[in-house]
Amino acid sequence: MPVLRRRSPWRLAAAGGLVAALVAGFTTVAATGAAAAEVLLSQGRPATASSTEAAGAYSAAEAVDGNTGTRWSSAFSDPQWLQVDLGSSQQITRVELNWETAAAKAFQIQVSDNATSWTTVYSTTTATGGNQSLTVSGTGRYVRMYGTQRTTGYGYSLWEFKVFGESGGGPTIPGGGNLGANVIVFDPSMSSATIQSRADQIFAQQESAQFGTGRYVLAFQPGTYNNLNIQVGFYTSVIGLGQNPQDVRINGDITVDAGWFQGNATQNFWRSVENLSVYPVSGANRWAVSQAAPFRRMDIHGDLNLAPNGYGWASGGYIADSRISGSEGQYSQQQWFTRNSQIGSNTNAVWNQMFVGVQGAPAQSFPNPPYTTITQTPVIREKPYLYGNGVFVPALRSNTSGASWVNGNTPGTTIPLSRFFVAKPGDSVATINAALAQGLNLLFTPGIYQINQTINVTRADTVVLGLGYATLIPVGGVTPMQVADVDGVKIAGILFDAGTTNSANLLVLGPAGSNANHAANPTTVQDVFFRIGGYIAGRATNSLLVNSNNVIIDHIWAWRADHGNAGTYGWTINTADSGLIVNGQNVTAYGLFVEHYQKYEVVWNGNGGRTYFLQNEKPYDPPTQAAWRTGANGYAAYKVADSVTSHEAWGMGSYCYFNVNPSIHADRGFEVPVTAGVKLHNLLTVSLGGNGVIDHVVNNTGGPAQGTATVPSYVVNFP
Repeated sequence: MPVLRRRSPWRLAAAGGLVAALVAGFTTVAATGAAAAEVLLSQGRPATASSTEAAGAYSAAEAVDGNTGTRWSSAFSDPQWLQVDLGSSQQITRVELNWETAAAKAFQIQVSDNATSWTTVYSTTTATGGNQSLTVSGTGRYVRMYGTQRTTGYGYSLWEFKVFGESGGGPTIPGGGNLGANVIVFDPSMSSATIQSRADQIFAQQESAQFGTGRYVLAFQPGTYNNLNIQVGFYTSVIGLGQNPQDVRINGDITVDAGWFQGNATQNFWRSVENLSVYPVSGANRWAVSQAAPFRRMDIHGDLNLAPNGYGWASGGYIADSRISGSEGQYSQQQWFTRNSQIGSNTNAVWNQMFVGVQGAPAQSFPNPPYTTITQTPVIREKPYLYGNGVFVPALRSNTSGASWVNGNTPGTTIPLSRFFVAKPGDSVATINAALAQGLNLLFTPGIYQINQTINVTRADTVVLGLGYATLIPVGGVTPMQVADVDGVKIAGILFDAGTTNSANLLVLGPAGSNANHAANPTTVQDVFFRIGGYIAGRATNSLLVNSNNVIIDHIWAWRADHGNAGTYGWTINTADSGLIVNGQNVTAYGLFVEHYQKYEVVWNGNGGRTYFLQNEKPYDPPTQAAWRTGANGYAAYKVADSVTSHEAWGMGSYCYFNVNPSIHADRGFEVPVTAGVKLHNLLTVSLGGNGVIDHVVNNTGGPAQGTATVPSYVVNFP
């Protein structure tokens, strides 16, 4: 952005009273070859099923979550099955089934090493449901209940499916373990002075370290904390460790301001806050940020001021799954996106403020004032987060408004940390891939990771979670992460930072030609950020490539750097064509921030796509018109392919700030085929200080964005 504008909690031991060693509750799976006593093997393991009764509910995972209040339920037909992946071949000794009323009369228990060829170890045609404990004998990585006849006209429904065995052939790579010295856990028994001193120490280091190497999490155990003002600097995440925000009460403030940058908040990037309740001292909490600074699962008892002290420039940000009892103060925020929240009111608007599924949002009125309001969020799964002795994974929900936790616990399941490979900087990708192949999920602790081969996520429902802006840098031009065309992968909280050798992509979802339908269990990408240059002279042709269908993108910032460390940015230095390419069908995006790429910045090739909010700045640095593009004046920010017949988008803005050559023109901000099924709503373009011109808003519609007055050009509906 230009500088010229704008349940009981776990108990954690604290080393030296400050830095927590996350041990209690985070047990490690032993990697031994000796036979062991009978143990529960299935809890929290990946589970799949032949069907579910309803999209987003009664999932297979709910039968192995250890919670007898959640269940898997199938379609109302025969046969149906539920299977669990134990991660490696195990000696199975017993299976417990806790049936809901809709039980199996005839079923088999089967084992397999490949989930294709099955061996039956138990069979009955006279079961009556209830609780069953079955002694069995067999060996396999996968265990399933295969039902062939139901006791009712409904489906098959299991509260719990438990597999026990001897884990002598257990995982060769352990799961669980501590989260490292940079996850700093505070306890209510600590004095306010001790907590404040440690938080201030980290902030002093991180306040202006925009391209530094520090990565931190400040984590608060459930309880009440008094007289705190936690200032949040770069690469710092402040989180609560309770199930819901109310479990951690901060009587004080969690603050982002812009004193380090003379009151200009347009470079307050890469920081976050999550899962806390805040009672501000003055009645208003300040969160003056721009991109890559998510504000999730927060309960603010008062106002939330999104502007820096003095109401200096700020541009773009993201709120989700939060409640603000007072006013959400937009003030100097040029654009802002709020989703699935509850607010008392909203104050002010600049160019493009959007609300999706927000109770208390202002009425639709774009462009005067420029509010875009969608009453319900069509489909969403909230971001996974640390809770208890594991990671809580919220359930998929449809047609929702308001925060997920206000009227009770967020629906979902907990995966114990023992089912995660807890990665630390220096761990090899070969080890990470072996852990994933073994069936473990993946958690990156804070730090910087050199990735010299692709991380391959191949198992359905895998969770990949980064803490404290864990940063992945590809080495030798590899694609650092790719995901198979499978159901329900969750990727969250990671910063992909391009390496100095060009990578074709930084994150790939599904191979080319992916065609499976994942509507009932889509992959989600949340708080995932991409950086080309700024820290190092990175290069990547494209940042995020989506080939799979039904993916949900929920807050990304793909940024080709316009500033940074010396020698890390410039037209021929940090080269990058596009930030996002979507080939999959029925992909939904909330909160896209894509900036400064050198060709089409977002390219949408799949049908059925939906985008709710885009903030874009065109590249600052084309040296000449011809250098940017020959045969046309530059590239649109958002390109829907000519072959697309169905697509819809709301609340999108594109800016120009051609500071290297202010004579540069762009033909348009947005480019789409003219067909009845492709619709755009509430668009704007603007020239910042008259540095260049965008001639049209969409295609050849809309007047030019130009002139030193920095007045947007709007189009409400197209066509």
